[in-house]
Amino acid sequence: MEARFYHYFMLYPVTWGMGVSINKIYLWKPFSMKLFLSLSLICLLALTNIARAMEPGKAPRSYTGHFENILGTSMELKIRAISQEESEKAQKAVLHEISRMAAILSAYDPGSEFRRWEATSQKAVPISRELFEVLDLFDRWRIRTGGVLDASAEAITKVWKEAAIRQRVPTAAELDMAVARVKQAHWKLDSLHQTATHLSDVPLMLNSFVKSYIIRHAAEAGMAASKADAIIVNIGGDIVVTGNVMETVSVSDPKADAENDLPVDEITISNRAVATSGSYRRGEMIAGKWFSHIVDPRTGEPADGVISATVVAPDATDAGALATAFNVMSPSESAALARTLPGIEYLIITKAGVEIKSPGWSKLETDVRPKAVGLGPDFEMLVNLELNLPKEGAIKRPYVAVWVEDENHAAVRTISCWHGSDRYLPELRSWYLKYRTIYASDKGFSSSMTSATRSAGKYTVKWDGKDDNGNPVKPGKYIVKIEVSREHGTYQLMRQEIEWNDMAKTFNLTGNIEIAAASLELRKKSNGN
Repeated sequence: MEARFYHYFMLYPVTWGMGVSINKIYLWKPFSMKLFLSLSLICLLALTNIARAMEPGKAPRSYTGHFENILGTSMELKIRAISQEESEKAQKAVLHEISRMAAILSAYDPGSEFRRWEATSQKAVPISRELFEVLDLFDRWRIRTGGVLDASAEAITKVWKEAAIRQRVPTAAELDMAVARVKQAHWKLDSLHQTATHLSDVPLMLNSFVKSYIIRHAAEAGMAASKADAIIVNIGGDIVVTGNVMETVSVSDPKADAENDLPVDEITISNRAVATSGSYRRGEMIAGKWFSHIVDPRTGEPADGVISATVVAPDATDAGALATAFNVMSPSESAALARTLPGIEYLIITKAGVEIKSPGWSKLETDVRPKAVGLGPDFEMLVNLELNLPKEGAIKRPYVAVWVEDENHAAVRTISCWHGSDRYLPELRSWYLKYRTIYASDKGFSSSMTSATRSAGKYTVKWDGKDDNGNPVKPGKYIVKIEVSREHGTYQLMRQEIEWNDMAKTFNLTGNIEIAAASLELRKKSNGN
């Protein structure tokens, strides 16, 4: 006999987790047990989903990862996701896409598709969609910039590098020959068959905007592979911000020499890209004079009038291309080019230190621009670190703390602290013992920073001679500590006693399994910061 349930079956209120209640459900006519159980299951699942949505712990939170050996530099990856699992899905997709794109476009990997194609000559070769698109973009940007952006500028760069080895500037004849080689046709594209024919023997290098191009694809891949709310990818100072987030980006001061120096400006962006190019990190020193690595393919001369250009654009490729071009062009030429594209804003800093901003740049700036608080002592200390990195392959950056103690081992100043989630701070056990109750965060390393690209694993941080309260320390003996802890890896602690006075001195510290080299440089301040 089929069981029947009447109105008295659920006469009392029923409570379903998370405070969701169903009061006095009356069943006025008989119905089957099977139907009742089915309806109950549907209600239970619906209410469970409501309860999960109401859980405070399920709100999106930020997950941050730091990696080295990514496209020859460092990467900071920020993911806003509802769970660690979703953030790991996004991270895996981002890393996979970067690896996939590098296998296609890398100019440093002899086995990349680009290098294999470059080894061909006078033959129409079928190529991937990505390589075809990048070569086509180079054609378009060469025309748009009047020859300022050109993949064959590597021919000029090689002339300068060879001259630097001999400590002399290239001759006019050497530069004229290199410029003539650049002006040749280097490839021919067939969009119908998606082929490229390599036409010359001039060395090619896919720089300028290619890093930004890869970053854009990586961010898109991360969003598509997960339920991430937002993803911010920063590779070597080129940044893509995508999703439901407003990100504050600090613009590196081209005249500063440490990672924790005050930025020259701060902006806030959403669903945009930002790229910075400049002469202050890469180039050649010849007879005591610095020459930028960015060259003008039209003349063969290194860029000289501009030392930094930061560009914000809706498209990452545009940001990367314009940042490089603006280092070569005059400010008036840059302004004219920017007006031909939608949504472009920029900050150009000249060799003389003059800041030139696009009309809409101020709308991106934060309300309070970073400023130095007091000049402090005239002495400072640079801490130079070089992490041990594998020759190939991406690797997570270890947690690192750099701080100063007095001769009685009392905490004086945290210079910098790199870590992931705050819950991992105890991994830096010696530093954590001193600072666990007073440390908030290292804003300089937790916020996004746009800058010219630097080498992977090499960092410089600065101590201005002040304590954690901003007061100048007294002359005397101090201990500098560098602590390194790697997730599922080793733990290292380095110590160096110094005499804080007006005597310039350099200390070279013995490296270890995590830090290849470290040094402390006590010196007179190089600027007024």
